[in-house]
Amino acid sequence: MAISVRRPRSDRPTRRGGFSLRDTVLGFGLLAIVLCGTGAMARAAVGDSADVPAAALAVAGTFAVALALIRAARRRAAAPVVLPEEPRVYVDYTALDADAFEQAVADLCARDGCVDVEVVGGAGDLGADVVATAPDGRRVVVQCKAYAEDNKVGSQDMQRFGGTCFAVHEAQVAVVVTTSAFTEPAAEYAAQCGILCVDLAALDAWTDGTGPAPWHRLPLQEAC
Repeated sequence: MAISVRRPRSDRPTRRGGFSLRDTVLGFGLLAIVLCGTGAMARAAVGDSADVPAAALAVAGTFAVALALIRAARRRAAAPVVLPEEPRVYVDYTALDADAFEQAVADLCARDGCVDVEVVGGAGDLGADVVATAPDGRRVVVQCKAYAEDNKVGSQDMQRFGGTCFAVHEAQVAVVVTTSAFTEPAAEYAAQCGILCVDLAALDAWTDGTGPAPWHRLPLQEAC
């Protein structure tokens, strides 16, 4: 099953408002009306010398309003417009059988920049279900556990994978991905051996872009 790419939020573009002929014409029209009105007010007020200060205040106030309107129009034109969020990618991994789950994980690896991605699970796979080369060149070996929610990956599962992922498959990034979770002993063993654990929550985050791909969790200097 192909899993589409979701752009990370930090890369989402914003679009700035451009030149608008309509807004420009309206702005100049408004300015012309204001100036004409100001001139009429000034002439009427100057007709009576006693009203000269009032006329000056009226002219100054009108110009202040006009400048404020022009500045507001410029700010509106320059304001960034955020493009709508792309919908999150959602895959119901718990509904997939073992083969489909392995293919889905392989698709995720390919989507996020891995090359030479292969689904190799089956009889005699010695614990490797998906192999790939990460964008940074490291060899990624993944074991996929399509387990029910109440069936956690145990320490025996982890030990079997730990016995082959590095020595046999020459993993530089070893990962166990499950539709369930990990027991505490399994998680402790994985931490000791440098195996990355991806439970269902972490898998969903990886899928929709809110969480990292496994190889990003293992810095280069810590790779086996």
